[in-house]
Amino acid sequence: MIRLVLFSTLFLAFASVADAQTREVTDGQLDLEVSVVGGATDVFAREMVLITIHGTYRRHITREKLEQPELEGFNWSQLGTDRWYETIEAGKRIKNFERRMALYPDGPGRLTIPPFVHHLTLTDEGDDWFPHDIRSEPITVDVQPVPETGGGWWFPVRGLRVSDEWSNAPDQLTEGEGVLRVIRIEATGATPEMIPPMPELTSPSAMIFAHPERRFVELSPEGPVTYAFWRWTVRPTNGTSAILEPIEIEYFDTKAREQRRVEIGAQRIAYGTVTGPARSEQPADRATPTRGSLSRAPLLGMTGLGALLGLGVMLAGRRTGWGRLAAASRPRSAAPRGGKRGPSRRSGGAVARRAGANGV
Repeated sequence: MIRLVLFSTLFLAFASVADAQTREVTDGQLDLEVSVVGGATDVFAREMVLITIHGTYRRHITREKLEQPELEGFNWSQLGTDRWYETIEAGKRIKNFERRMALYPDGPGRLTIPPFVHHLTLTDEGDDWFPHDIRSEPITVDVQPVPETGGGWWFPVRGLRVSDEWSNAPDQLTEGEGVLRVIRIEATGATPEMIPPMPELTSPSAMIFAHPERRFVELSPEGPVTYAFWRWTVRPTNGTSAILEPIEIEYFDTKAREQRRVEIGAQRIAYGTVTGPARSEQPADRATPTRGSLSRAPLLGMTGLGALLGLGVMLAGRRTGWGRLAAASRPRSAAPRGGKRGPSRRSGGAVARRAGANGV
């Protein structure tokens, strides 16, 4: 019985190999599919469309090259390197190919993602090589105009985290001492230029010095992740205490498909001799900022963040400037509050020349 099972297994294995090594390519042996992650094909302009190019191959492949179509109407970036892996189906090994890309529609309208073509080199029954191409089906994406934001910044993100941190306790300062405040933005699905401009921190009784903001980007399977750091040094000017006004950040949650808001409540800074409540906060959205203290390690970490991201990330987009940078750092000047800018195709050179030019 054992011999019979072993013989049957070997026979099926050899039959499978023999069937594969022919010039005839049958249906189901080679497949290439492009899909939109989450299935949404109705999006807003400048909102990320995350796609996966997935191939399944039941033939021996000698060489391969994926040809990407011209993505007219989109800015885009490849999210890391191509991935090859194997799966088992009905006892047979299947080769899998995967590439992820982030696309950003320039404007409204019906846009088409044309077919991707995978150029393969296969082997026939005589062990000779021959070329064979497979194509994906095109995908149509309906893009709506940017919704009305009341003059605010259009900020669509797949995920948003905000933290509000201080170099030391803001209500326990030594007389004459200042404090460093850092608001950290982590936006998944956004490129650096999509982050709103650094807000103006105001107070009726404090001296506020704004530092140049810093922006960095890295890649993830969920899309680009942009980090922005807004920094101010603050000191009371009346010798006792001061109140910093609240800060609001509005964004569009692309998963929930609704506009949301993060509010960082008013913050009191004071010298240690002053008593009373330290701060007043109001509840915010699901992206409520976290609070903490800036230890020496995080401050040093901010200084080296660009270098670390540069070692760990490879951006492969050709039509977005940020797609050619491992870590983008760019001080931002004031921009129109209407948020008219989207990912720039030709901004890479300028950003690259500025990247790392200034320390934190």
